Amino acid sequence: MTLSNPSNLSDLPGSGNEQFKPALKTRYRWDRIFELLTWLATLISLVVLVTLLFDVMSDGLSSIDLDFIKNPPSRKAERAGLWPALMGTVWLLGITAAFAFPIGVGSGIFLEEFAPDNWFTRAIEINVGNLAAVPSIVYGLLGLTVFVDILRPITGGTSVLAGGLTLALLILPIIIVSTREALRAVPSSLRQGGFALGATRWQVIRELVFAQSLPGILTGTILALSRAIGETAPILVVGAAGYIAFAPPLSLEGLQSDFTALPIQVYVWISRAQKSFEPIAAGGILVLLVVLLLMNTTAILLRNKFQNQKL
Repeated sequence: MTLSNPSNLSDLPGSGNEQFKPALKTRYRWDRIFELLTWLATLISLVVLVTLLFDVMSDGLSSIDLDFIKNPPSRKAERAGLWPALMGTVWLLGITAAFAFPIGVGSGIFLEEFAPDNWFTRAIEINVGNLAAVPSIVYGLLGLTVFVDILRPITGGTSVLAGGLTLALLILPIIIVSTREALRAVPSSLRQGGFALGATRWQVIRELVFAQSLPGILTGTILALSRAIGETAPILVVGAAGYIAFAPPLSLEGLQSDFTALPIQVYVWISRAQKSFEPIAAGGILVLLVVLLLMNTTAILLRNKFQNQKL
């Protein structure tokens, strides 16, 4: 129903009833208070972020140069670099994405599109949701048992492969949940239209549903990888080294090499007693932030690209 004059509440049905108390002034006052609280929360977040960035940049910008990027770690701060840690992080991201993306997306499609609605499926859904909130150190202990001890002939023990598989386990529930949410966002009319044309379920999912949900799936996957890149506890447990002089070689043998990563390198530098390591630790944090920003930018570009293709 549309009122000819919204300010005239007497046009509302039942306005003559004494129990009808719109209390517009009070409701608009609460609306204004809620808006101010959201602005305050946003302002606090920005202040914390700017303060953190200013503190890290003021300490670390002076230490970043080409030698800092390409040198290995050293006991002397002026000669220390992070090349093995940077390449170890790239290795971990590649292995994690190679295992987590197909398994996570496939599981999400099965649970959302193919799995029957019974107690077993609901139990799996509940457990997947709970696994997304499990502390990362638990995944580290699981990776130590499965990938380092049981699968040692394949992974080589404390290797970059074991670390990547552990991080893949860590972000797998997040990818499954984000995939299911992206699939649910596709209108059911699209599925019904495909079935009406005689397409099979697999054809409808492959050609229509998956194509429409791909931007959301990619965004969720890359944001999950962004979380994996900053994790320290799981890869510490599976044997990431505090000092590695060489990056893992770009070969299959490199999968079984010892490794370190940017969070581990920053942790080692911060833990040292010498004050001279503080600026290079801040420099390592800045490099890690740049890698994270590049990944998030990639997520935004991919999402925009596939969204434009849908239009």
